[in-house]
Amino acid sequence: MNDTAIKIENLYKEYRLGVINTGTLYRDLQIWWARLRGREDPNSLITQFQSDNKELKQHILALDNVSFDVGKGEILGIIGLNGAGKSTLLKILSKVTLPTKGTIKLKGRVGSLLEVGTGFHPELTGRENIYLNGAILGMRKNEIDIKLEEIISFAEMEKFIDTPVKRYSSGMYVRLAFAIAAHLEPEILIIDEVLAVGDAQFQKKCLGKMSDVSKSDGRTVLFVSHNMGAVRQLCTRCILIDKGRLVKNSDSNSVVDFYLNSIYEENELPEKVFQDDLNKDFQLNSIRLLNKTGTISDMFECDEPVTIDMECVYRKQVPGIYGYLSLLKDGVEVLVSDTFDFPESSLHELKPGHYNIRIEVPPRTIGKGKYSVNVYFISHMSDKGKYADFTESACSFKMNDTATQRGNNRTGFFSTLLKWEIEKE
Repeated sequence: MNDTAIKIENLYKEYRLGVINTGTLYRDLQIWWARLRGREDPNSLITQFQSDNKELKQHILALDNVSFDVGKGEILGIIGLNGAGKSTLLKILSKVTLPTKGTIKLKGRVGSLLEVGTGFHPELTGRENIYLNGAILGMRKNEIDIKLEEIISFAEMEKFIDTPVKRYSSGMYVRLAFAIAAHLEPEILIIDEVLAVGDAQFQKKCLGKMSDVSKSDGRTVLFVSHNMGAVRQLCTRCILIDKGRLVKNSDSNSVVDFYLNSIYEENELPEKVFQDDLNKDFQLNSIRLLNKTGTISDMFECDEPVTIDMECVYRKQVPGIYGYLSLLKDGVEVLVSDTFDFPESSLHELKPGHYNIRIEVPPRTIGKGKYSVNVYFISHMSDKGKYADFTESACSFKMNDTATQRGNNRTGFFSTLLKWEIEKE
């Protein structure tokens, strides 16, 4: 384990849904007797995969036989759908919870940033919490003194550092927590999706810092994120977890591509029809993607428009309603539009009835790749809530670039016609 910072072998984590005990005295005694003899729980999914025990239906494997290594100085990305087991894995590595079964070997101190405010005492000031976190990591006061000003400066918290953290916003929590975790020199740095709370500028600063501590200081970083662009940019290797199992372990680009392809294969539909909901004053009835001939399609060329065609019913006027469209590539919004761009097509001025709404993405707007469509109809003035109706990833499509002399090898977000002026001096 000379060059290995983390080694995980056959890791399981089992939870029981509902009540804490088994619900019967007989099974509680079974578990107690097995533990007394140093044997495995006879009512566990881990030891009874073939059992028809009805009690096991209330058990869930958050992690199912996960094994992998992480090298010293490596930045490992961990991706997967919500509920896949990513956070459970990080909590076990951070010693927040214990594994049900398996072996974990860690080489060095672990600094974790799992949730907003993790490890902070709300009654203490930001400055006092820096010393508290340093003490938890096993650092001496004089070691923390050396890093103190650097931490405060990185977090941009000079004005609020002597204020109790219970008065901090979630963004301020994250700024200070990341600065502490990155500067107090743990050999292993664990970062969950919590960075998404910070603003774009601070996220960029954090990504740069994680890259620096890995390359210059040789520290190991585990990074969980739904931002596939950040994973590609930052991580040297990536693992994909699905339903508690490790599905893929390879370089970041290939794992991210595999993950996104699997999502699109499940949801790759050029049309979706929604059931009637009479409780909605405004409802999206259907959405479909049309090519240049007006045919429903999930395959387009960069030189043709993509038309998003929607049918809606307006049962009752919704005050201040507006529409918002976004196209996502690699989980990142790359194109957005809303009805404020065209005041003459204002939704809140429409009378009750059925309507057809079309949005055209012009040719040469977006580049080669796979895209999903999100549509929201929003009103901040409605007494029924913010969203009148919405759909996320209801439709998806592939954009190719095979109809031109360039071939199909360009992977940028945009493929826009720009004029190149060439003038001889």
